[in-house]
Amino acid sequence: MMEDGALENVEAIFAMHISHLLPTGVIGSRSGPLLAGCGFFKAVITTGGNGLHRNIHNSGDPLLAASASVISLQGIVSRESNPLDSQVVSVTFLKSGDGGLDTQPTRVEFGGTLRAFSNTSFHHILRRIEEVIIAQAKVYRCSATVDFFKSSDSMYPPMVNDDRMYEHLRKTAVDLVGPTNFRVVQPVMGAEDFSFYSEVVPATFFYIGIKNETLGSVHSAHSPHFTIDENALPVGAATHAAVAERYLHDRDISINGILHRQE
Repeated sequence: MMEDGALENVEAIFAMHISHLLPTGVIGSRSGPLLAGCGFFKAVITTGGNGLHRNIHNSGDPLLAASASVISLQGIVSRESNPLDSQVVSVTFLKSGDGGLDTQPTRVEFGGTLRAFSNTSFHHILRRIEEVIIAQAKVYRCSATVDFFKSSDSMYPPMVNDDRMYEHLRKTAVDLVGPTNFRVVQPVMGAEDFSFYSEVVPATFFYIGIKNETLGSVHSAHSPHFTIDENALPVGAATHAAVAERYLHDRDISINGILHRQE
């Protein structure tokens, strides 16, 4: 959509998402970082050995190299990151060999995900993941490659709400549903492709609550047990419409005021 020019001449953009953590009809958001940047990686460590069970000392050990890499990756967050700047590096799979109990594998694959709330931290993690894996592979006389799937658009930037757009949302929501039904929420490590828009257009992402324990509306939208309290729908629709209508109204007043002063 962006490549096709969908955001050309767009000066503000808003998005709403349901939340099973907020009571039905409650609006929630925050200024600044709201959702994490998200990426994935896959490492392949290989050795020039033939995988035989004898003469292992003549070749590298990719399984040891992978094990050392997994352990060393944990230090990126625990030893290299500001503890007040939440980040995640998580290895989620490791695969090697064909199950032979007396044969050293010649190839090991492993990978996982990374998360951060700022582009600076995100790209630091990217760089260090590759450096750590390649260095550990060399220690065990192996070679390594790391793929971050950059060509597949699977790498999402952090969702950072624009201060001015957030304040517009907050005022509109408070006027519509009342101050007790608007909440400043905490950032979460989930990711959202709307963040691509927020990098080029001032944007705000917000939630509409659907939590209703009586109806069983307590599960994430990604859960197979998901159900929704439909009483949230008219509140959400009204909020979305009011955010757009008030923005255009305030914009017209601002433009007319400038034109009047120029006259």
